[in-house]
Amino acid sequence: MESTAGLIITAVLAVLLLLFLVMRTKLQAFVALLVVSILIGLAVGLPPKEIISTIEKGMGGTLGFIAVIIGLGAMFGEILRVSGGAERLALTLMDKFGEKNITWALGLTGFIVSIPVFLDVALVILVPILYSMAQKTKKSLLYFGIPLLAGLAVTHSFIPPTPGPIAVASLLNADLGWVILFGAIAGLPAMILGGPVFGKYISDKIHVKVPEYMMEQVKEIEYDRDLPSFKSVVLIITLPLVLILLNTTADLVLADGSSLQSFLVFIGHPFVALTIAALLTFYFFGYKRGYSKEEVQQITTKALEPAGLIILVTGAGGVFGEMLISSGIGDILADMMKNAQMPLIVFAFITATVVRIAQGSATVSMITAAGLVSPLLDSFDVSEPMLGLLVIAIASGATVVSHVNDSGFWLVNRYFGLTEKETLKTWTVMETIIGLVGFGVALLISFFV
Repeated sequence: MESTAGLIITAVLAVLLLLFLVMRTKLQAFVALLVVSILIGLAVGLPPKEIISTIEKGMGGTLGFIAVIIGLGAMFGEILRVSGGAERLALTLMDKFGEKNITWALGLTGFIVSIPVFLDVALVILVPILYSMAQKTKKSLLYFGIPLLAGLAVTHSFIPPTPGPIAVASLLNADLGWVILFGAIAGLPAMILGGPVFGKYISDKIHVKVPEYMMEQVKEIEYDRDLPSFKSVVLIITLPLVLILLNTTADLVLADGSSLQSFLVFIGHPFVALTIAALLTFYFFGYKRGYSKEEVQQITTKALEPAGLIILVTGAGGVFGEMLISSGIGDILADMMKNAQMPLIVFAFITATVVRIAQGSATVSMITAAGLVSPLLDSFDVSEPMLGLLVIAIASGATVVSHVNDSGFWLVNRYFGLTEKETLKTWTVMETIIGLVGFGVALLISFFV
C-alpha cells in the first residue's frame, strides 16, 4: 500500500482520468469506470487476484439489487406509456385545476408521470399538448413547458424507481422507503419553485413560439380518446411507492417477527412491490386494452434495452466504490473529512455537483459521487434516514447546472426551439433551482435525524 499522500493523489488522478475518458475520448461510462477501477488497484499495489475478486464483489453486490428494480420499473413504465396513461394524467389534471392554475397541473403531471416513465420519453409524449396550449393562448411556450419540465426533472432525479436514485440507493445501501419519503418532501418545493414560480417569471422575459419544424406535432386536445381512466393511472403509479413505504413503516412501528410486520415487509420489498405493479400494469393497461400477449412481450422486451446500459454503468460504479475501499483510499477520505469537519451530506452534494458540471451526465455524476461516498460510511455513524438524505443530496448535486455537455440541455433546446443562450437562461436555471432547493431541504432535515 502507498503512503497517505500517494493514496490522495491516486484518488484525484482517478477521478480526473474518469472525466477525461468519458468527456474527451467518449469512452462508454461502463468501460471507463472499469478501466479506472483496475488502474486504481494496480496503482496502490493490490495483487492481480485481489483486483479481480474486488471487481466481482463490487459488480455482483450492486447488480443483485439494482438489475431487478430497474428492469421491472422500465417494463412497468413502458406499458404505461404506450397505453396513453401519461396523456390521461395530463388532460385530467389540467381539467381539474382549470385554466388559471394550469401551470400547477402541468408541474404535478410531470411529477407523477416521471416516476415510471423516463424524462425524455415523457417529454416527447406530452410536448404536443404544450404546443397546442401555446398556440391556443398565444402565451410563451415556456409558461407551460417549464412547470412540466420541473415536475419531470424532480422525480427523475429524486424518487425511485427512476434509475438515478435507485442506483445511488443501491450503492449506499439506503432503504428505498426513506428515499421516496425524503425525495417527495424535497422534491415538491423544488418543483414548485423551479416550475410554476420560475416558469411564470421567465415566460414574461422570453417569449417562445412553437418551433416551425415542430408545427406538425400541434394537435387539438381530444378528451374523448380511448385512454385509461385517471384513477387507474394514479393507483398503478402510486401502488409500488405505497407498498415500499409500508415496508419501511412496518420496520419502525411493528414488533419484530410479528405476522403483520413480516407480511408488510415482504410485499413492501422493492422486488415484490414492483413485480406486483408490473403484473397489474401488463394486465390492465396491456391485455385489457386490446394488446395481445405477444405485443405485451415485445413492448416489455424493448423497454429493457435502455435499462440494460444503466444497470451495467451502475454495476461498474459499484466496482469503483469497492476498489476505493480495498485500496484504503476510502479511509483516507474519511479522515480528511473529519479533520476538515465537513458534514458527509455536504461532501456528497459538492462531489456530485463537481462531476455534473465537468461531464454533464446526471447518471454518471450520481454513480461517481456515490462511489466516492460509499467507502466513507463505515467511518461515520450513519442512520437509515441519513442514508436516504445522502441519496437526495447526491441527486441534487447531479441536477444543478445542466449545460452544453448534458443531453437534456439539447433535448429542451430542440423541442422548445431555443437558442443556446435562452436554454441556459431557462432549462439550466430551472435545474439549478431544483438542485439547490432539494439539497437545502435535505440539509435541513439532516439536523433532525
